[in-house]
Amino acid sequence: MKKNVGTNDKIVRYVIAAVALYLYFAGIATGTLGIVALVVAAAAILTSVFSFCGLYAVLGISTCKVEPGK
Repeated sequence: MKKNVGTNDKIVRYVIAAVALYLYFAGIATGTLGIVALVVAAAAILTSVFSFCGLYAVLGISTCKVEPGK
């Protein structure tokens, strides 16, 4: 997998994950919305940790400042 998620993108994804987790654990997002919040948080965290976003790969987008794959 070639890296296609840059540092600023990772920060935004971590913030989105933190907000989604807060909404779930604070009881604000419950039921189906709570499950969606957990899925969004998991996806944001995983794409940040691995610096790879499948949707970016399909669309040919890269927010990495370094050449992809290096």
